[in-house]
Formats: sequence, C-alpha cells, structure tokens
Amino acid sequence: MTMRVPIAKPLLDEAERLAVLEPLMDGWVVQGPRVKAFEALFGDFVGARHAIATSSCTTALHLGLHALGVGPGDEVVVPALTWVATANMVEVCGARPVFCDVDPRTWNLDVKKLEACLSARTRAVIPVHLFGLAADLAAIEALTGPRNIPLLEDAACGFGARISGRHVGTLGAMGCFSFHPRKAITTGEGGMLVTNDDALAELCRSLRDHGALRSRDADAPFLLPDFPHVGFNYRLTDIQAAVGVAQMGKAQTILAGRAHRAARYHDSLSGVSWLRRPETPDGLTHGWQSYVCLFAPEEPAISNCTALNARRNNLMADLEARGVTTRQGTHAVTTLTVFQKKYGVVANDYPGALFGDRLTLALPLYPQMTDEEQDYVVSQLQAAFGG
Repeated sequence: MTMRVPIAKPLLDEAERLAVLEPLMDGWVVQGPRVKAFEALFGDFVGARHAIATSSCTTALHLGLHALGVGPGDEVVVPALTWVATANMVEVCGARPVFCDVDPRTWNLDVKKLEACLSARTRAVIPVHLFGLAADLAAIEALTGPRNIPLLEDAACGFGARISGRHVGTLGAMGCFSFHPRKAITTGEGGMLVTNDDALAELCRSLRDHGALRSRDADAPFLLPDFPHVGFNYRLTDIQAAVGVAQMGKAQTILAGRAHRAARYHDSLSGVSWLRRPETPDGLTHGWQSYVCLFAPEEPAISNCTALNARRNNLMADLEARGVTTRQGTHAVTTLTVFQKKYGVVANDYPGALFGDRLTLALPLYPQMTDEEQDYVVSQLQAAFGG
C-alpha cells in the first residue's frame, strides 16, 4: 500500500486557530502587541537582548547588511552553498558577494578557504547555519576579529541550534531567522533579527518601519513621527505574530520531536552504505531543520558528479512515485545563472558546494511524524535504490 509522506509539515493545532481569531476580532491586525509579545518570547528563548520581527528572513538579512553600512564597493563573504536570498541581499545593497566553498562534512562555510576570500573591501561575513547545524564561528572569528569584520549570522535554519549551549544568531553582530513553513516554527512567512547591540537594534527597528524615529508618540498618537533614515516596510503583522506566539509555546516539543526523528533515521540508515548521514560535531546541538544526506554510492568527485547527479535524480523521482517526498538539500549559488553571468563564477571551482547541490537528499522530517511513516520512508528508500 502506497503511503504519502510530505517533506515537511508544520505543527499547527487549536492553539494557532484560537490565536489568529484574537486579532481578527479586536481589529489590531498590523504590527502591534502580539508582535511585541512574539519578540519577547523569541528573544528570551535564544538569549538575545533584542529581537526584531520582520516580514521574512530575507528582509532581516537586508536590514542587517544595511545597518552595518554595506554598500557599493564593498564585498561580503557568503557560503557557496546557501539559499539564494543570502547572496541576493548583498546584491541589493550594491555590494559584491564573494563565494567561499563549504565543507561537505557539515555543509557549512569551509574555514580553510575563508582567508583567501577576505580583502580590504570585505565589509561583513555571513556564516550560514545550514540545515540546522551551527557553523564554526570560533574559527571564523579568529580570522575576522583581528580585521574588525562583523559577522551577520544567517540562522534561517538555525532555530534550536547551539554552540556549547549558546544559541546561534546571538554570537555575531546580528542573527537572522526564518519562519517559513519548512522551518521548526512558522508564521507562514516571517523572520526575526536578533542582536545584543543596543545601537544596531535601535537602527534596525527604525529601518524596519520606513526609517521612523518611533512608531507613535504615546502622548500624542495623532501626530506622525520624524524619519531620520531612509527605510523600508519590513514589518510582521499581528496576525502572523499571534501564530508565532502559539508556536513558541510548543517550541521545545517541536525541537524534541525533530531531534527524535533525526536520531531514529540515524539508527535506521546505519547500514545504508551509499547514503552518508549528517554529522554533528562535538559541542554542537543540531536544530534539525532538515535531515540531509549525501548520495554517495561512489566517492564524489568533479569527474563523476554529473553521473551521480543523474542517479540521485532518478532515485528522487522513484521515491516520489512511491509517495515519499524528497528534496535536494539546497542549491549552490555558484551554479545559478545570475551569478555566473555577472561574475564569471565557475561551479566546478567550488566542489563542496557542487556536491551539496547535485548529490544531497533531504528526507521527510517533522515532529508529528509517526514511526509507520518514517519506517515507510526508509523501506522505500532502500527498495528504490535497490531497484
């Protein structure tokens, strides 16, 4: 019997339904008290002094880069394997993304390749905590710190990820999170910028709201504020924040459920030699936004990558026909037309990212997944490749 198993499924129930009704009934649907409550809960959870809700992680990244003064003539180092938004926001600021290859063991920025990417024009580095595993921030900061280069953490996948107990997103100048439905907690669309820097927080709150000095004067709410900055409308609505507040109430349950499913995959796939399971280095807590494996029936190399990619794609198509939804981990921005045309980027110059693009396989993962569903995924995975 064919079972349908999606790649992800947000954990939404009566708590979210009731939460959404409140702003609909009282009429406060734009940024308001529920956004403030969501920010407070999120900041407390990750250990950040300031949490600033935004319309997406993409806009949070833009705010962060803008607040750091990134502009034309600047360079920003970006991992070659990441969702396109990371590099796009550098472009939007008028700066140039400089791509650094990734380590196929972790899929995060390869620190051994970082120093060659730094220059006198480097204005920031964006470490990405890909798939929920923290990047090696200590090693990155050992290179960027002496040069006074700030880190803007792309923690889109990083909710629940920690380094020696400290939550990602709070170790650099700023961190940016996503609440897309494939992430651990969701508001449909939405994001959060966090920081422990009071000045950066004040600037980002202003930039989020058209560059306003304040929202409204409590003593004179009928007057409009001053606008000391040119800003944007990157606000989250109170409807979305109501969902976020409800999601934060079950955050620990969601993370525990994802970790349980990841551990169960790890055990079930231990004998599957052609699939390399994700690793978690010592001292790190994985957030398990995704369970991403490497398809490696042969040792991956530039010379066999195209052939292996075709076999992986056939496997994914077979699994889809069997009711099991999979995805590639993410794309390598160095394979995308926009950056190849503008900068002459050659995908083969970034082999780690190329393997991440062409040979990764993300398996279904969500906290309410049943043993029956997970066992079906594993059995069909083995049957499809064996067939």
